[in-house]
Amino acid sequence: MNKLSFLPIALFAIISCNNPTNTNPAHTNTTTTTTAEQPIGGHADEHGCLGDAGQTWSALKQDCVQVFEVGQRLNPTQTAQGAATISAFVIFNDDKTQAEIFVPDENANPVLKQSEPGVYQDDKYRFVESEMALYINGEKRYSAEN
Repeated sequence: MNKLSFLPIALFAIISCNNPTNTNPAHTNTTTTTTAEQPIGGHADEHGCLGDAGQTWSALKQDCVQVFEVGQRLNPTQTAQGAATISAFVIFNDDKTQAEIFVPDENANPVLKQSEPGVYQDDKYRFVESEMALYINGEKRYSAEN
C-alpha cells in the first residue's frame, strides 16, 4: 500500500471517532439528577459546619470556626518518635473571661471559666495562659512552646 493512501484512511478514522454515533435529537440522553448538590467542603453537621473544610462548632463563639485559623495551637508535651503530632487548640471569648479548648479524641470542646487572671479551668482541664500550657487531670499535656 502506498504511503499517500494511508493519510486519507487515518484522517477518516480520526474524524469518525469525534462524531457521535447517534445524531437523532430524540434519542439523546437528557438524564437529570434529583439529588441536591453538596456544598463545597462536604457534608454539614447539625450546626451547619463543614468538617471536611476544617470547620468545628464553637459553643463559645456560637459559630463555625477553623480552630487552626482563630485558635492558639498547643502541641503535645510528649510524642512517640515518628508519630504524627496532633495539636490541641484554645480560643478565647472577646473579654477573655472564658476559653474553649479543642483537644484531640475528645467528643466535647469544654468551655473553661477564668478562675484567676490568665487561668481557665474546670474539674478536668486547666489552661495557664502565662505558660501557654494545658493541663489534663493535673498533668501538663499540651504547650505552645513544643
